[in-house]
Amino acid sequence: RHRHRYRHCCHKVHGIRAALCHDTFSAEFCRRHNDANILTMGGRVIGPGLAREVVRIFLSTGFDGGRHAERVAKIADMDK
Repeated sequence: RHRHRYRHCCHKVHGIRAALCHDTFSAEFCRRHNDANILTMGGRVIGPGLAREVVRIFLSTGFDGGRHAERVAKIADMDK
C-alpha cells in the first residue's frame, strides 16, 4: 500500500524518472528503456542480497536511446 509513495513523491521533482524495482530485470530495463535516474525498492518485498544485486545492475546499466529516446523526451516535456 505504501510502497509506491516514494516513487510518486520523486516524480514531483523536475527531471526525476523514478522506478520501483523488485528484481534485476526491472532494474535493467527501467534504465535501458526509460532512462530512470532514481531507484526505489520495497523493504518488505526484497531481501538484502537481491537488493544489492538490483542496485548493482541499476547503476551499471546505461540508457539505450534510439526508439526509447522519443518517449523519454515526451516525459521530459511534461516536466516543463
